[in-house]
Amino acid sequence: MKTAIVTSKSSLNHNTGSGHPESISRVTSIIEKLKKNKKLIWKNPVSFDKDIIRQTHSSSYVDTIENAFPEKGLVFLDGDTVVSPGSKDATFDAVGSILAAIDGIENKEFEAAHCVTRPPGHHAKKNKAMGFCVINNIGVAANYLISKYKYKKIAVIDWDCHFGNGTYDILKSNQNVFFSSLHQYPYYPGGGNGA
Repeated sequence: MKTAIVTSKSSLNHNTGSGHPESISRVTSIIEKLKKNKKLIWKNPVSFDKDIIRQTHSSSYVDTIENAFPEKGLVFLDGDTVVSPGSKDATFDAVGSILAAIDGIENKEFEAAHCVTRPPGHHAKKNKAMGFCVINNIGVAANYLISKYKYKKIAVIDWDCHFGNGTYDILKSNQNVFFSSLHQYPYYPGGGNGA
């Protein structure tokens, strides 16, 4: 099976500060292991129109995020979500990576893809950064498949220690999407108890 790894060096410039658990080493350790597999296809993110993000997040939130990245130092978008000057490119390259993976599979360039990106996305809500996450890449991916490739049914399986609350918030009313979160309850951010 032809498998692509989609990543960008901008992930390394997303500085969350000393001691933050969402650190550069999360990406470098994965890439180091994957580089040993010579059969993988390495891809870069694609450029895209920001309106793609507005299918998932509110326009006001996208405008806020566009202007949230500092010219120097660190800024907290919430108690856990830290951004730095390099975070802007990393955030939008993470979205471009998801889109490159989808386009590559749909165009039969490869059969499977894994995106090695940061910041992560599954806690970002429609109108709020949360839990290290700025843009909900999974929500963007689902909406992109529906709008560009006319998918009628999509299953999103969120497999993580934590409840994928942001993805749930974004996709819960979408009739084209089945969402399931497999997580340890009642870990952060709480919720996700099946009720």
